[in-house]
Amino acid sequence: MSGVVQRLKQFARSPQGQRTIAQVRRTAADPRRRAQAQRLFDKLRARRSA
Repeated sequence: MSGVVQRLKQFARSPQGQRTIAQVRRTAADPRRRAQAQRLFDKLRARRSA
């Protein structure tokens, strides 16, 4: 499992990882996208508790 974490850290430090992180932050700041993600998480939670 620690190998997976190491690979994620390595990716996050790479230029491609930095671009991906910036894109995710911009997307998360968009209220419409935030609401879309919230609906998805709510649906997953409902399915899990059922």
